[in-house]
Amino acid sequence: MNNRKFADRLVVLDTETTGLNPQEGHRIIEIGCVELINRRLTGNRFHVYINPDRMIDAGAIEVHGITNEFLEDKPRFKDVAEDFIGFITGAELVIHNAPFDVGFINHEFSRLENTKEVGSYSKIFDTLTYARKKHPGQRNSLDALCKRYGIDNSHRDLHGALLDAEILAEVFLLMTGGQASLIEDSQQKTETTKTDEKKQQLPITRPALKVIQCNEDELNVHQQRLEAIEKTSGGCIWSR
Repeated sequence: MNNRKFADRLVVLDTETTGLNPQEGHRIIEIGCVELINRRLTGNRFHVYINPDRMIDAGAIEVHGITNEFLEDKPRFKDVAEDFIGFITGAELVIHNAPFDVGFINHEFSRLENTKEVGSYSKIFDTLTYARKKHPGQRNSLDALCKRYGIDNSHRDLHGALLDAEILAEVFLLMTGGQASLIEDSQQKTETTKTDEKKQQLPITRPALKVIQCNEDELNVHQQRLEAIEKTSGGCIWSR
């Protein structure tokens, strides 16, 4: 599955909304995007809060914490649509549970003149679909994937479009390529070169290393620790 070819420019996207179904009149209230070029974060992002001209469901507020009062002075979707379309055009969108976000964006586009659907501007990659194929029978929510791939999301008390897009970018890189770091390859190569330069071959005539033997008390403590591991975990490889 990791042989999948991605576009050079990726945009990781997330949205927050007033509710769950655009067909019931629910609207987008936040869009967050981060850009990756050649699988590296560029620092280029698109982030905006949007006045939906309607009330937010109480259940939605519990999820993202965005209130009606906070959005009163924010722009409408029509005011940010051109910049948003410019940001995503030509990129491959990386979205977790893409049908949800794409459905809302297409609904917003349908309210405007001279706009098409998302698929006309960008290709779409759904990380939830990918995760379900890669980890069948397991939980594949963004939180579950963070835990699986060792990503710290303890600062994510509430959902937020930009924060979730940043977290999803890390998940995407690890899930699709085993890339554990967002540091530039050139920096990594430089550090490796510096390390190699410091390496020196020791002369064969060097004195033998001093070996410190364990005393009987230390051996007993070690053995007790192995027995404790054996009891609690059902097996201890150091006892074999």
